[in-house]
Amino acid sequence: MKIYTKTGDKGETSLIGGTRVPKFHPRIEAYGTIDELNSFIGLIRDHDIGQHFKDVLLEIQDRLFTAESLIALDPDAGSQVKLPPLHDTDITFLEQEIDRMNEALPDLKSFILPGGHPVVSYCHVARCVCRRAERHVIRLSQAQPVEPKVIQYLNRLADYLFVLARRLAKDLNVDETLWKARF
Repeated sequence: MKIYTKTGDKGETSLIGGTRVPKFHPRIEAYGTIDELNSFIGLIRDHDIGQHFKDVLLEIQDRLFTAESLIALDPDAGSQVKLPPLHDTDITFLEQEIDRMNEALPDLKSFILPGGHPVVSYCHVARCVCRRAERHVIRLSQAQPVEPKVIQYLNRLADYLFVLARRLAKDLNVDETLWKARF
């Protein structure tokens, strides 16, 4: 099988279901940004972090592929195509992981400046890409049907990535740089 099809050479691509749309279509922007997020999470997973975090990130990557496919689905072809769903348990899983990590962290009373270690910085970059993906999906949902759990999942995932950055900083003995507003 060839990886190139040449079907996108004129600036269009197909949604799941076959409908051709421009590559700048809001659905493509949304799932393309989720794909970018997935790549950054892979980059985090490639670092020397605990196996539990690697396992959680691998599960998150799987759920992001599910989210991508749900966004890539042509709403008019929805009932004809079977895709894996996101479940409430996927969201509660993230919440439980956030709570577990937070137990080992000091209370936060200020904003944190990203940085201190490459893997911590990648967590913050992934968090920002996740928020951008969330905004794209929300914007899309204003015009076309979108599975609501995708928005919930992305929202919770951004929180998870923030807490993961803090937890990895603690594990790596990296001081968090608190933002001090200048007046």
